[in-house]
Amino acid sequence: MKNFALIGAAGYIAPRHLGAIKETKNDLIAALDKFDSVGVIDSYFPKADFFVEFERFDRHIDKLKRIGQKIDYVAICTPNYLHDSHIRFALRHGADAICEKPIVLNPWNVDALQEIESESGKKVNNILQLRLHPSIIALKKKIDEGPKDKVYDIDLTYITSRGNWYFTSWKGDISKSGGIATNIGVHFYDMLIWIFGGVQRNMVHVLEEDKASGFLQLEKARVRWFLSIDAKTLPKEVQKKGQRTYRSISVGGDEIEFSGGFTDLHTLSYQQILKGNGFGLDSARLSIETVYAIRNAKPVGKKGDYHPFIERL
Repeated sequence: MKNFALIGAAGYIAPRHLGAIKETKNDLIAALDKFDSVGVIDSYFPKADFFVEFERFDRHIDKLKRIGQKIDYVAICTPNYLHDSHIRFALRHGADAICEKPIVLNPWNVDALQEIESESGKKVNNILQLRLHPSIIALKKKIDEGPKDKVYDIDLTYITSRGNWYFTSWKGDISKSGGIATNIGVHFYDMLIWIFGGVQRNMVHVLEEDKASGFLQLEKARVRWFLSIDAKTLPKEVQKKGQRTYRSISVGGDEIEFSGGFTDLHTLSYQQILKGNGFGLDSARLSIETVYAIRNAKPVGKKGDYHPFIERL
């Protein structure tokens, strides 16, 4: 049984990590969040110590280490701009880190963490759960076994409606979230790069606070992508059903079905991490470079090969 600490216990994604820790038969020793609405912990680890101040949490983790109750892993579910600091906290305390996406906001943060990783002898693991989705694994197998010189045409569309609260929260602050392409798009870019190879060209057509769209030329794919949190961009047939989310990936005109199968992916991620097979900093680097380039691009509008949803704007 391994000992875990959790930073960001009040967040949306924290229960996935709590569940994964419990389902892999490990123990949560301590948790931290500046918000105290963390009653969900009772459903998993009611004996875990909880802190709302980082300084007291830090002192507690240090005390545990000195009495022989070392923390093996620190799970990080905090706002994106804090990931870098909290990963360094984990490594300094002799623990491996398990961090939500995006692992950091900027490519040079990856370089710095690799230095600390080397100094500490500990590992940084990124949750890249789409790589463990059965439909995505099947797609990668199909591409790997297909013609080596074939270049596929892909349309990626992801609309996940958000209310006004989003722009008041840290997610609406680009300096904290990295903007929409980083916050909701990074694991899609990672998945596509993992399957179809590195980025050769990165063009941005639309870049707004609630939507973004562009074109990626990968080694084996031409990708038109569209991301949005604006409910008005949902297809009419989806709006009529009262649905607020639309997810679609088509490869060569064939739809890839991956709307289900997400519930156990964090547990699968933890199982692989505990075996030493987690996705490390090198795995995350290319997607971080991609979203950084998108975030700093100058949109070109309706030029070149753009996503058809742009016509609705």
